[in-house]
Amino acid sequence: QVQLVESGGGLVQTGDSLRLSCAVSGRTSSIRAMGWFRQAPGKEREFVAVIRWDSRNTYYGDSARGRFTISRDNAKNTMYLQMNSLKPEDTAVYYCTTSRTQYSITDYSTGGAYDYWGQGTQVTVSS
Repeated sequence: QVQLVESGGGLVQTGDSLRLSCAVSGRTSSIRAMGWFRQAPGKEREFVAVIRWDSRNTYYGDSARGRFTISRDNAKNTMYLQMNSLKPEDTAVYYCTTSRTQYSITDYSTGGAYDYWGQGTQVTVSS
């Protein structure tokens, strides 16, 4: 089992930055990759970014590329999502998630690649 707890969400204005954190506990040795997804009201869940647990290899969704940065600190068992130049369309609940399976990095863009999910943290960007 792996437990995930997100934090760092909040209400910001257009153009602001936020850093989300995801604290991981439990069987961290089983993790092969960690990702961020988001879901806005009335919309489908959307892939944001993924990072491999044992390397710096990353991959981003179209909406995040160039503005968001995913990173992780294995010593702290924590993953981060630095979000810059936020827009109202970034408003959503952001979820962190882990995968126990080794895939091609682009295959982590689907929710089915993941095993455990956090409860989510709300990010609201006002115009």
